[in-house]
Amino acid sequence: MTKPDFACLPNEALVRLSALRAWRLLPFSASTLWRKVRSKDFPSPVKAAPNITAWRVGDIREWLANPATYANAQNMRATRGPSFRRSSTRGRP
Repeated sequence: MTKPDFACLPNEALVRLSALRAWRLLPFSASTLWRKVRSKDFPSPVKAAPNITAWRVGDIREWLANPATYANAQNMRATRGPSFRRSSTRGRP
């Protein structure tokens, strides 16, 4: 049985590093991939099982759309939205 084409997968699907490399979607080595994950320049993987790490297809597509600005877009998204700060009146009525 052959692997499905990356373009046919839904955004919620999970793909492993071996599939990303087989489809030649990554222009760098596995060690560079992990370095980019740590620096937030590449999407973070999810743990599908104790020994299985995979990436969401939608996250990979977002990175492929513009890899140079991926980290900035993630930072902007993280800073949007309401700020929920705890009150400093802990223990006071």
